Amino acid sequence: MVTFTVSRVETAPIDGQKPGTSGLRKKVKVFVQPHYLQNFVQSTFYALSAEKVRGATLVVSGDGRYYSKDAIQIILKMAAANGVRRVWVGQNGLLSTPAVSAVIRERTGHDGARASGAFILTASHNPGGPHEDFGIKYNMENGGPAPEGITDKIYENTKTIKEYLIAEDLPNVDITTLGVTSFTGPEEPFDVEVFDSAVDYVKLMKSIFDFQLISKLLSCPKFSFCYDALHGVAGAYAKRIFVEELGANEGFLLNCTPKEDFGGGHPDPNLTYAKELVARMGLGKSAPENEPPEFGAAADGDADRNMILGKRFFVTPSDSVAIIAANAVEAIPYFSGGLKGVARSMPTSAALDVVAQHLNLKFFEVPTGWKFFGNLMDAGLCSVCGEESFGTGSDHIREKDGIWAVLAWLSILAYKNKENLSGEKLVSVEDIVRQHWVTYGRHYYTRYDYENVDSGAAKELMGYLVQLQSSLSEVNQIVKGVCPDASNVVHADEFEYKDPVDGSISKHQGIRYLFEDGSRLVFRLSGTGSEGATIRLYIEQYEKDPAKTGRDSQEALLSKMQEFTGRSAPTVIT
Repeated sequence: MVTFTVSRVETAPIDGQKPGTSGLRKKVKVFVQPHYLQNFVQSTFYALSAEKVRGATLVVSGDGRYYSKDAIQIILKMAAANGVRRVWVGQNGLLSTPAVSAVIRERTGHDGARASGAFILTASHNPGGPHEDFGIKYNMENGGPAPEGITDKIYENTKTIKEYLIAEDLPNVDITTLGVTSFTGPEEPFDVEVFDSAVDYVKLMKSIFDFQLISKLLSCPKFSFCYDALHGVAGAYAKRIFVEELGANEGFLLNCTPKEDFGGGHPDPNLTYAKELVARMGLGKSAPENEPPEFGAAADGDADRNMILGKRFFVTPSDSVAIIAANAVEAIPYFSGGLKGVARSMPTSAALDVVAQHLNLKFFEVPTGWKFFGNLMDAGLCSVCGEESFGTGSDHIREKDGIWAVLAWLSILAYKNKENLSGEKLVSVEDIVRQHWVTYGRHYYTRYDYENVDSGAAKELMGYLVQLQSSLSEVNQIVKGVCPDASNVVHADEFEYKDPVDGSISKHQGIRYLFEDGSRLVFRLSGTGSEGATIRLYIEQYEKDPAKTGRDSQEALLSKMQEFTGRSAPTVIT
């Protein structure tokens, strides 16, 4: 058994290590600076209580992006030096973000150990490669992201750190081969277990969904689908679930080999970046070579986001979570006893609100950030939740879950078609969505993303929009100047949230303009990129009559976007 020693390495604070709601994200060139990753990891250990570190079991893995393999070895050496008892690593360093949450919550080691937390190495939907993005975040014992109380401590520690502990003589661990590698330290032994990345997650999915019913749908000659992992970590699960467990044709899988640079693409599952899938589904600029599949879906880099498509039909994320909630009790065994409640992020359309009202469910509107859903779930108040940025999930874990959302949709399709598999025509994705609109009304919804905007200009724009709220007459004058028949803006504010579980208050969560007819304009600064700022503009109109189209009221304020950002058009429209 190899013995290691502990070194105390002198260091100094490095600017810019404040973790956001999704952890710390920067360009790779930033992370590879001397001491940069080490400072953040040690600051995290210092922020945790002693029992969460010394003698603890941690998970360390991620989406496999460039620099992950090096980062894993560094964290293993630091975990050993800080007294961690064992670390679980997904084979090849791969674990999707939802799978990490599942492993923390569900996995028991061969020696009875349970994980108390995890370092997740991902920059989510952002590009990977030597000149692209890397990220790290810490998840807690409930499987969810560290709360602000912990991330604030981490940041404070990064500003005062003077040394970090590392076992520099600990040999690199082979993370390609399953098994346990044991070491002896100055005080305690240290183990690294490389385990199958998919087994715990697959087991959980099989406990939630009726795989037999879904298999019948996938074996129907009239049904075809395409699942695009965009060369992210979802590919490590796609074959196991869709092919080996559900019996789908492997030809239904697209870009399902995880790559460090995501094949040179942008692993963001939307109509702009999932170009190959969009074209196959008949939604591209030119007609597809073959008849589009009945169902299509895509994942982001760490597999927590999803996009749902039907044949020549796009399902907005806001509609998707509402439709899942509306059909969950009938179509998904896990929810057969009823839903505890539902929740959405503030920028997400109010489609879920209407379902909650119709079904007499508890409903919550929260700031953007999955930890807010996690609080509700831990308190037993929420079963299904979602956000407009292609994130959907339930209380089976404490992260959004892209493959779960795909299986939820396949379950709904299988349920709607269980007596119809030998009929002439299957109930389609579009049929389900349009019937939902007939029942609940339609929320016309668009999101405009302005990416990598100068941070100063972005703050100026948000300041202008706050100032404008003091004069609704001026706002309405701007709107009427572009669209004379638009409804009046009757309320404007900055969204503020008081958590019903812990009483914490979150301020400045987005700027809202609310119209008399239920329409909304929402502006929000996003912190999910690695540099610059992303401004997101959300436009929504509720229409009970699906035959009617929504007003184009967003044009009124788009001119101000150009004035402040210098952009004549957004980067992404969804």
